[in-house]
Amino acid sequence: MKFHFMSSTHDQAQTRFAALTERYGQTELAECDVIIVLGGDGQMLHALRQNLDHGKDLYGMNCGRVGFLMNDYEADNLEARITAATRARIHPLRMTATDKAGNTHSALAFNEVSLLRQTHAAAHLTIAVNGSVEMDELICDGVILSTSQGSTAYNLSAHGPILPIRSNLLALTPISAFRPRRWRGALLPDDCEVTFTVKEPDFRSQSISADNMEFRDIVSATIRQDNGYAARILHDPHASLADRIIKEQFSS
Repeated sequence: MKFHFMSSTHDQAQTRFAALTERYGQTELAECDVIIVLGGDGQMLHALRQNLDHGKDLYGMNCGRVGFLMNDYEADNLEARITAATRARIHPLRMTATDKAGNTHSALAFNEVSLLRQTHAAAHLTIAVNGSVEMDELICDGVILSTSQGSTAYNLSAHGPILPIRSNLLALTPISAFRPRRWRGALLPDDCEVTFTVKEPDFRSQSISADNMEFRDIVSATIRQDNGYAARILHDPHASLADRIIKEQFSS
């Protein structure tokens, strides 16, 4: 089995990268069987986006803190672990946003797209689903649209629901909603299109992030799941992505 190793810039990940490439070799990306990602969830999200066009399986080993998308680090028996691993096929969200200067930004996000206020002024947003305005004004710090695999990340921190993998749902979750005060968000089919429109964008400046890519001074954004792209992420059989999401619902 031929491996291509990718690593974050953190010292521990770099040290392990050097040891593993010396032990197993480093195959060119186009010729490898599996991409081994060393780091944390941020590095895995970067690797997922970077390698969408290569169609390779990705197997992560945690060299960070949380590592929800990663497996435990173990240098031995790497080929046997990968052979036994379970595979989850996941799709990204595609975000297209327009800023105040009229520039268009497009990005993919495997976890979530989040719109956030840039200043002291609260965000005032209009939310449309499939072209129909469902909320004329949400006053908040921001709003998150999350995939199932991303629902345990920022979405959960904002008190959004955890979505089982393959649930065919997206979670729309407000961040510190002021009006409507008790609105907790919505569960949406994963084939819908969601549009955020910023009210008073010159006064209420807002940024948008697709995972860890940020664009500022946004006036509108449209997000939908892009089924034209799919990534395959591997996990050890005792800790599949589906199992992790279930267990997260019972953790303290």
